Amino acid sequence: MRGHSGPAFLPYFPVDLPVPDLRPWLEGNSLPGVWSFDAPRPGPHVALVALIHGNEIAGGLLLARWLAEGLRPARGRLTFVFANLAAFARFDPADPTLSRFVDEDLNRVWCETVLDGPRRSAELDRARELRPLLGTVDVLLDLHSMLWPSDPLILAGAGPRARRLARRLGVPPLVVADQAGHASGRRLIDHSAFTAPEGQRTALLVEAGQHWQPETLAVMEACATALLAETGMVATPPPPRPPGRVAEVTRTVVAGTHGFAFVEPFRGGAIIPARNTLLALDGEAEIRTPHDDCLLVMPSPRTLRGHTAVRLARFLEEREI
Repeated sequence: MRGHSGPAFLPYFPVDLPVPDLRPWLEGNSLPGVWSFDAPRPGPHVALVALIHGNEIAGGLLLARWLAEGLRPARGRLTFVFANLAAFARFDPADPTLSRFVDEDLNRVWCETVLDGPRRSAELDRARELRPLLGTVDVLLDLHSMLWPSDPLILAGAGPRARRLARRLGVPPLVVADQAGHASGRRLIDHSAFTAPEGQRTALLVEAGQHWQPETLAVMEACATALLAETGMVATPPPPRPPGRVAEVTRTVVAGTHGFAFVEPFRGGAIIPARNTLLALDGEAEIRTPHDDCLLVMPSPRTLRGHTAVRLARFLEEREI
């Protein structure tokens, strides 16, 4: 079935957030679903992106509310993007996992070879439509949530610029630097425009908590507000926070079989004290921690072959950041 995001035997997850009403915002003022506002004072172009996945509605709720409240930048340019409107149009609280995408994951297509290639899909068409606008963005925050229980975190991708910015935001307090991304395709934050060593442009992805929970929306709003303050988009800064703690991914575990299974119901954010601790079985292969104090980043208990099952990370010392 088109848009199916995983196995049919997923457990029930309650939807405790209202479905956002995006009807006033579908047309956009620059592209469909895209609203962009310029301030009289010069400054950076900052973009907040929601609904890369059509069932991650917290970001849509936040941007719709800020648009309704008339939020405008104090300087520079501020852009709100409702990314995958076609997938969101299929969202059904009674079966909320099925509207993640229409044809393919919109957060796995951000490679120039793919974008410039001949292949067509609903998500590729939308990525190609958004690409010129996103090519003008200086700082981007991609708003996401998670299916499985996990501590919230910021994914900083490749390069030191992103991890330094994520640390300054301080919310969520965990920053994960994962330069490898996903084997199945390149995320928006991995696009070369944001990761080129010689550039200054930067992109972050916040995983604010479990899908469809009010506390996830609160974390997402706190992170986005901190970014707007950091970039000078709003005049009133939020209360200061301690800098985030940075962990660097040491191994991305991709399921090699359909029988991949963790030996325990691990939660994202768990720290395994000892090296060589058994985590999972992938067919006959054992998956073990490669080092002491191993952070489990977003383990997925239901993982299809070829998809990321978990990322393993180690915490960095201050001198390493």
